[in-house]
Amino acid sequence: MAKKNHSPIGHHYIVEASGCDPKIISSVEKVQQILVKAAEISGAQVWSVSINRFPPNGVSGVIVISESHISTHTWPEFGYGALDFYTCGNEIDPEKAVVYAVEAFGASTSHITEITRGIDEGDRIYYQSLITWEEDFVRNKKK
Repeated sequence: MAKKNHSPIGHHYIVEASGCDPKIISSVEKVQQILVKAAEISGAQVWSVSINRFPPNGVSGVIVISESHISTHTWPEFGYGALDFYTCGNEIDPEKAVVYAVEAFGASTSHITEITRGIDEGDRIYYQSLITWEEDFVRNKKK
């Protein structure tokens, strides 16, 4: 009997955002607005929001969505933001959330790893696949 291919259970994006705007990624309010909007842009339903100051000046938090979560931790002194997007199912577009958040953080470069999780060939033995890439963002710079 041939095995059926099933849709993966989830998509997990791990993002290293470099060259971020320190004023943006040090603001609890701005980071919260960006992550909530990222969730909405992807089509996710926001259930809970917890964003806090991480001493001395970073921001750390999570947006719980019906499909799983979006989380971040920022280091404004390094212009660095770590982002994590995990979604279950195939009803939303997490890549839209990733692109929006990285651009809104003002990143110049991002390194993205996508892990497709819960892949099953019909035998209920689950595995994952991993791809990784880098994105450069061109900013409008005044001379």
